[in-house]
Parts: sequence; structure tokens; C-alpha cells
Amino acid sequence: MITLKNVTLRRSAKVLLEHASVTLNPGEKVGLVGRNGAGKSSLFALLNGNLHEDAGEYYIPTQWRMGQVSQDMPETEQSATEFVIEGDTVLNAARDEVKAAEATDDGDRMANAYMALYDAGEHDAPSRAQALILGLGFKTTELENPVNSFSGGWRMRLQLARALMCPSDLLLLDEPTNHLDLDALVWLEAWLKRYEGTMVVISHDREFLDAVTNVTLHIDAGKLVRYGGNYSKFEDMRAEQMELQQNAFAKQQDKIAHLQKFIARFKAKASKAKQAQSRVKALDRMEKIAPLLADADFTFEFKEPANLPNPMLSMSGVSFGYPPPADAPDGTPPTVIVQNVSRSVLAGQRIGILGANGQGKSTLVKTVARDLAAIGGEVTEGKGLNIGYFAQQELDVLRPADTPLEHMIRLVKEMTAEGRIAGQATREQDLRSFLGTFNFGGDMVKQAVGSMSGGEKARLVLCMIVWQRPNLLLLDEPTNHLDLATREALAMALNEFEGTVMLVSHDRALLRSVCDEFWMVSRGGVAPFDGDLDDYQRYLLDEAKRQREAIKEAQNQLNKQQAKASAKPAKPAATPDARRKWTTEIARIDARIATVSAEGAALEGKLSQNPLPHEIAELGKRLKSVGDELKTLEDAWLVATEALESASA
Repeated sequence: MITLKNVTLRRSAKVLLEHASVTLNPGEKVGLVGRNGAGKSSLFALLNGNLHEDAGEYYIPTQWRMGQVSQDMPETEQSATEFVIEGDTVLNAARDEVKAAEATDDGDRMANAYMALYDAGEHDAPSRAQALILGLGFKTTELENPVNSFSGGWRMRLQLARALMCPSDLLLLDEPTNHLDLDALVWLEAWLKRYEGTMVVISHDREFLDAVTNVTLHIDAGKLVRYGGNYSKFEDMRAEQMELQQNAFAKQQDKIAHLQKFIARFKAKASKAKQAQSRVKALDRMEKIAPLLADADFTFEFKEPANLPNPMLSMSGVSFGYPPPADAPDGTPPTVIVQNVSRSVLAGQRIGILGANGQGKSTLVKTVARDLAAIGGEVTEGKGLNIGYFAQQELDVLRPADTPLEHMIRLVKEMTAEGRIAGQATREQDLRSFLGTFNFGGDMVKQAVGSMSGGEKARLVLCMIVWQRPNLLLLDEPTNHLDLATREALAMALNEFEGTVMLVSHDRALLRSVCDEFWMVSRGGVAPFDGDLDDYQRYLLDEAKRQREAIKEAQNQLNKQQAKASAKPAKPAATPDARRKWTTEIARIDARIATVSAEGAALEGKLSQNPLPHEIAELGKRLKSVGDELKTLEDAWLVATEALESASA
């Protein structure tokens, strides 16, 4: 187990933990939560040995193997598959031992080395690695692509796959969902549920924490407080504790009254549709933890739109995609991702856009946002349409050298030039005050954006969108860098927003609390999704299972072909190294025969224990497979021994 006893932890002069104590037991799945700057990443650094306690006692079993995601951006021409396979440290050690054994004439050592290599999973390493890669959203055509051919976000997915490939007793995950789409996130949850070791995870995705953790460790005021249960259970228990603190609770009554008024309003608006019921459940939870939400130090709201055209926009036979590259030959056709879409977006709609990675969700949103031109068809906008667009790469277009105030001043000039100013206050002091409502107060309004955290940059983008008073919000993964408190603030603001929302997100809590209907982008089209997020999650898991089974079957076919090839007589080599070569081959075959024979004996033992009829059929099938492989190995052994005798002669 992991124990901290009266541990003090500092970063420079700042005390992050002071006399903190906690015990984490083997096999527990721990969610590490706390405000930004509370010390979550520093505690990770203590767990992985990069930071040492300043006082107290810290213990972790010395024999535990640790898995964690490297934060370095990989730079290599290795294929994606081989890069992920190299994450398996046990397999790497077994491979090294085989090379060392082959350099000797020690038959026993070679036999043991090959046995260890098989036990480490050499035979199925490619299929295991590729299952991880595909699960995290890559295409089958990308499995052998060089790592350097992928963008930064995709390379970080490969780093995550590499960490999952590594056999471990302790798995440390710091914001593992940041670069994932919803389909990859659902797959990761299913994988982590099967993980048998101890896990500690930092995440701002409440549904992810609820799904994969059974213990919550809260860093608060330099202390570690352990709660039995997932994140929602932690929230409930902490809210109860706060309610007991009557003085603090009394000061929160105004905020609580506002929350409950908001909840009552939206419960009344929610229909009986299946999708709306998850939204009602989310509001029930908010009502239950109202004291906790009222304690948050950040809230905001979207201003009432100046007008609400209806429909907001109409699409007729529209195709979405990308124009040919500038250097493409004349006549190169555009790349079409989604085609023949005929749909309308109405005032007040709350649309969640679903679809597996690469199906065209972002392409659809970019076209509606005017960042891309439609490839075909017609998009008709309502009069006075004012779009507020949060793109996945929005943080990258902020100017690193400019301050929040300079960003707001430039926004005012752009909107004035476009004639889109709709009564907003534009004096510098007004802009400063507005920035203050998004926690950009004091010196922060003149701090260079490049020195800010991802969460602060995301808040600035939200601030700029809110100031524009949009009537249509297009949000493409807006929560990637937001902490839990800011995500709650965004959900509340979106629910009070009078305009229309189109949302792409892997944050299911946000989708549930905001969206009343879903569109599915798949197979080159867009259609209503007749179900809720639970139905969609089951669909994604079924798709992931189908992919895994296809890879496994392909690997089995490859193994059979290789076994047949190894059984064919080979012409004995007439070189001085021939004897060593065939000695090595015989040792490898002997080790495999021992493993397969043991498996056959185990299967026969199970058959002798009167299993159920359906189990007899399965055991018989496996026993036949073992027998076939033994025959192939014995043929190969005869070929190798004859070759060795010839070489010796």
C-alpha cells in the first residue's frame, strides 16, 4: 500500500501539503481532486519519485512497477505500432535477454529466455498495441504511419497508449482525457475498469471520474482528505459537511436561492423526451449540492441576444469538407467529409453533435461558423445571425505577447468595423470591469497571454465570446482546459442562455445538462440520434469491441501462416554459424512445446471435472487447437534437429 504520514511538501517557498496523512490500498482507483494550484501535480511528482517530501514519512512498495504518460512530445520515425509496443518494459527486458542468450552457447539460458519472451507476450504484442491505438481513435490505415507524421494531440494519444501498454502495479494519469474525443473517452473508461492495479487519476471530467474511481482524495488547505466513493459521492458528502457549517451556509443563501430558481425554471421547460430526462437528473444533482456550487468563486452568464432569428440557419443539400491544398495540381477535387445535409437550426435549440472520431463533427461546426466554405449545396443564415464560436484550436489563435485587455480592445475595433456593436460598453474601464467578472482582475489584465495556463486562456476566449452577445453558440470541445468549477459555471451559463447552442464535447456531464437533442455525424451524413448518451455510449463500446475482434482474428491468421512457414524444411546452412543458429532454433521450439503441452494438460484437467455442455464444446475446440500447434512444432523440431546434425557433420 501507499502511505503518507505527516508529510509536508513544498514547491519553492509555497507549502502545498502540511502534516498530511493518507493510505491508499492495492487495487484502489483514486480520483485526485482540488482547486488549481492546490498541489495535485506536485503529489504526482512525489508518487513517481521526481519530488521528495520535506518532512514526514512517505512509503510505496519498492517492487511496484509504475506506468505514467510521458509529457514529452515524441519525435521519432518509428511506426505508431512499434512506438507503443516499446512501452512494454517487461517485453523489452525479455527481448534483451534473448539477444544476450543467443550470443552464448548456453542452451538452457536460451530456452529460459524464449520462455520468458513468450510469457511477456511477444506473440501478440502487435495486436495488443494496435487495439490500444485504435481504441484511442486512430484509423487502421494509420497503424504503421511514422509517429512524426501525426499532430501534437495525436502524438499525446500515442503516449497514453504507450503508458497503457506498460505492465504496471501503479498507474498515474494526469488529465488523460484532454486530447480525446467522446468515442476514445468511452473506450478508455472501459479499459481502465478492467485494470487490476492501483490507479491515481487527475481529471476535470466528472463522469469520467465517476466511471473509473472508487476513492476520492481531496487536497484542501494543505491537507489530504480521503472519501470512500467516486466524485459524485464526494460532492454529496462534502456538501453535507458544508451544510453543517451554519455560518458559511447562511452567507450562501442568496446564491442558493438563485440556483434553485434556475433549477425550477428549467425543470418546467424540460419535455418528457428521453434526452431531456438526463438533463432533469443533472439539475436534481445541482439542487442537492447547491451549497457546494454556491461556494465556487467563479460564475458568469451570457447576455440576452439582441435578436433571435428563426430559423437561425437552414442547410439544403450541403456538403462539408476541405478544398484541395494550394500546391495541388489543377483539377484536384475537394475532400468531402459529410454530404447532402438538409437540416434547420431553430431559435432556442440545444443540439449535441455526436459521432466517432474523424466522421466530420468539427468540419460541420467550422462550416456553420464560416471558417470553411460549403463544398456544395446552400447554407441560408437568418437575418441578424451573430455567431459565437469556440474552436478546439481557439487557444492557439490568441496572441501570446498581448494581454487580456489588448485582446478586448482589438475585439471592440473589429466589431465596430463590421458594424456588429450592439450596445456594449466599450470604454477601457468598462472592458477592465468585464474582464474582472471572468477572474481577470488586478495585474492579470496586463499579463501576457503566453504566460497564462490553458484554463486561463480558455476563460479569456469565453469572456470574448460572451462580450459579443451571440445568438448562436458553436462550441467545439470548450472544456479541454477548464477545471471542474469553471465547467459548472459554463453549464449554468449555457442553460440560462436564451439563444441556440450547438455543442461538440467529450464532457458527458456538460452534454447531459445542456442538450435536449442530438445529431449523429456518421457514414458521411447527419441524422437525428434517437436515444440518449447512455445509448450512444453502448454504441461506441460495441464498435470498439468489433474492432478489437477484427484485429485479434487478423493476428491469429498471421500466427497460423508463420507456424506453417516454420514447419517447411529448410536447406541447412553451410556456414560456421550454422550450428549456433539451429541450436538456438531448437531451444526456442523446446520452450514453446513445453508451454503448449502445459496448456493442453490444463485443458484435459478441466475436461475431467465434468464441465457444463457448452463448456465441453469450448474446451474441446481449444484442445484441438493446442494439438494442431503441437504437431506443427514437432515437425519443425525434426527439421531443425536434422539441420543441426548436417551442420555438425
